[in-house]
Amino acid sequence: MKTQRASKRTVGRRELVDFPHFHLWGVEAKIDTGAYTGAIHCSNIHVQTGPDGRPRLHVLLLDPSHSNFDGTPMEFAQFSLRDIKSSNGDVQERYVIRAAIRLFGEDFDTEFSLSDRSDMRYPVLIGRVLLRQARFVVDVARRNVSYKSQLASR
Repeated sequence: MKTQRASKRTVGRRELVDFPHFHLWGVEAKIDTGAYTGAIHCSNIHVQTGPDGRPRLHVLLLDPSHSNFDGTPMEFAQFSLRDIKSSNGDVQERYVIRAAIRLFGEDFDTEFSLSDRSDMRYPVLIGRVLLRQARFVVDVARRNVSYKSQLASR
């Protein structure tokens, strides 16, 4: 007896995504099949000891150029520090968090490295881990497929 596989959904080379737990909506994301994990632009990254004596990661997500940026610092109790290979082949030590990202009206919990992407065109990068987990295939000729499908379903 054959098992039925979940069908794959198509995403474009860039998508508008939401981060519901961060109250960020319509953030431009580049789909990058060369990247393993995703990445989110942030600044002012530092670790402080919390009131419980455990380390807490503090960051500012996005920057004033994004319409949802309000300058509110975010704090993460769960994070790791890993070596991440950048697109130019350099290895950088970056903080990694888990976050829910919304595409096609569905939330996917995945990992994102935190880095200063101010010199990049898109503040969010979606890598292979999420593409595989969500069973997405990429059509490089299309853009904002998820966002357009949500508008059509309203």
